[in-house]
Amino acid sequence: MQLIDSHCHLNLKEFDDDAAEAVERARLAGVEKMVVVGTDLADSITALEIAHQYDSVFAAIGIHPHNSQSATESDYKRLRVMAEDQKIAAYGEIGLDFYRNHSPKPVQRREFARQLNLAGELKLPVIIHDREAHQEVYDIIRAEEGYLHGGVIHCFSADIAWARRFVDLGFVISIPGTVTFPRSQMQKEVAQQLDLDDILIETDAPFLTPVPYRGKRNEPAYVEYTAREIAKLRNLDPDEFALATSRNCERVFNLKG
Repeated sequence: MQLIDSHCHLNLKEFDDDAAEAVERARLAGVEKMVVVGTDLADSITALEIAHQYDSVFAAIGIHPHNSQSATESDYKRLRVMAEDQKIAAYGEIGLDFYRNHSPKPVQRREFARQLNLAGELKLPVIIHDREAHQEVYDIIRAEEGYLHGGVIHCFSADIAWARRFVDLGFVISIPGTVTFPRSQMQKEVAQQLDLDDILIETDAPFLTPVPYRGKRNEPAYVEYTAREIAKLRNLDPDEFALATSRNCERVFNLKG
């Protein structure tokens, strides 16, 4: 299979001891490329450092909604400079999280809009985190008219109607390993019904581990199980589906190398 893990976090402490081994296991599983995603300045720096160690790894940089209240002007200046690096594939992950509310909602909204505009200036696609905030995420994207570079709604958790609304705004939808869970019926319906050109797959490692490794740490090699599950739902050959989603990812993030 020719796979791309469009969203993982090898920059987190869970991979402190074996990030290199995880990259190698992914290669052996057919993962040709992966995007390591930042959630604050510190792990955005680490993501870029990891990307420079491996031809197959790219980085995304940004401030997650959980961390939005602690972001500083200095952070944004540093991120702006980092964005010029050729290994940067996207700006993110940014967005809204109204489930955990680690940062106040008004702050999340303000920083999300700010970062959409910054990504627009940088001409980068965005990786958007949307948890229990579909309408507000949608409204803020529409309101920021300067943002025209598309991107991905990562770890998609809404229904097919919402998926199509975001696609109409120029985004693709990324499906994580939770689609392998027996009770993830809404996510299965999205994976089955969305146009193939509008789907990416991801692990969100070390989180959201798919069956058959559910309960253990996730890693990029396991994106294979997400690909196989969605291919089964769509009655497609797994190799064909994997290749299609990889080409989608390369198109959205302009991946080279």
